[in-house]
Amino acid sequence: MPTLTATPSARASQERSVSLAQTVERDPASFLMLTGDRPTGPLHLGHYFGSLENRVSLQDAGVGLLVLIADYQALTDRPAAGDLPEIVIGLVADYLAVGIDPDRAAIFAHSQVEALNQLMLPFLSLVSVAEIARNPTVKEEVAAAGSPNVSGLMFTYPVHQAADILSCRANLVPVGRDQLPHLELTRTIARRFNERYCPGEPYFPVPDALLSDAPLLLGTDGQKMSKSRGNSVPIRATADETARLIARAMTDAERVISYEPGRRPAVSNLVLLAALCRGCDPRQVADETGAGGAAALKAAVTEAVNERFAAIRARRAELAADPGYLRSVLAAGNERVRAIASQTLAEVRKLMHQRY
Repeated sequence: MPTLTATPSARASQERSVSLAQTVERDPASFLMLTGDRPTGPLHLGHYFGSLENRVSLQDAGVGLLVLIADYQALTDRPAAGDLPEIVIGLVADYLAVGIDPDRAAIFAHSQVEALNQLMLPFLSLVSVAEIARNPTVKEEVAAAGSPNVSGLMFTYPVHQAADILSCRANLVPVGRDQLPHLELTRTIARRFNERYCPGEPYFPVPDALLSDAPLLLGTDGQKMSKSRGNSVPIRATADETARLIARAMTDAERVISYEPGRRPAVSNLVLLAALCRGCDPRQVADETGAGGAAALKAAVTEAVNERFAAIRARRAELAADPGYLRSVLAAGNERVRAIASQTLAEVRKLMHQRY
């Protein structure tokens, strides 16, 4: 997929994000952030360093937080699985274990907020098929599916995401650069709705992207760490499981360890993971490992991961032992967001003259 950083729109997004971060720091209470994950497996270290850690920091700073478990979007490229309830409740445990506070944040699921999904219909009327088809992420997902028979749910994913964000009237969405086209379509839908149905007094806030500077962690196979690829180290993994997973991670034939992401991506990824866990510069990890080779590096990474996540894993084990509590947290989040989305849908119907 072509890089977005070279385009004028991407540069503008970067500039907006920098300014936005400063505003968030000054006035966090004026922001409502929506973020989330597909329930296709347990959350892993890539999720933690890529987004979860930042979600907790923003929550603790005073930003309103809504966390979506996108269970409908889990159907875009797979059938509904009998273990979906277990996976969903497992995500709730992951969220709480890393520090998301159910008293300050709402964790909810797509399928439990009917009004959210109803908003897809008017939103679909505001975009063309060609606009959706041009979305780079849609193109990537279609290619990854390996079949021309892509479901309508997958194709309309960007519009569904717009419904996620706008139904809650969220105005802050943390994204990676590869997700910018999704948010741009959400921004387009918000503007078009306002222009068509309420030009004098815009109803929907046009959400802003808070670009993430988090590094991309690779999985044990050298590809992007992913729940569905079986190449990740889950947050919930035990110390022994972590050791086994890291032991099979790709490296290279060079004995001396160095941090050179461009030339040695697999080795540098392990170095980076240890550095993130320890809170130090990757080059320090590389220098300390030196000529110890891949075995010494993997031992250092395993130790760093297990130390960094020991308390989180202990907390998660306690939470997992009480599934009733986890379900109550999800039910409360569903109820809170259901009320917000229902009010939004009622206002949308009023503005569209559909109150009969």
